[in-house]
Amino acid sequence: MLGWALTFLVIALIAAVLGFGGIAGFAVEIAKIIFFVAIILFVISAVFALIRVVFRRVRALARIFDRARASCLP
Repeated sequence: MLGWALTFLVIALIAAVLGFGGIAGFAVEIAKIIFFVAIILFVISAVFALIRVVFRRVRALARIFDRARASCLP
């Protein structure tokens, strides 16, 4: 997705150099939108990955405590 943002940014730069102001502005806006969407998706993905890691560690600790409790019971 960031590749698309860079592509539209390059198109905007080339259009600006050649004097096509409207096309350059439009390409810059598309690049901005795609960039911010990519950032939002990255943050969501990072939060879900962090939640998954925390739950795995909690489950591992629960198993350890269950085994310890089971070994202490007569």
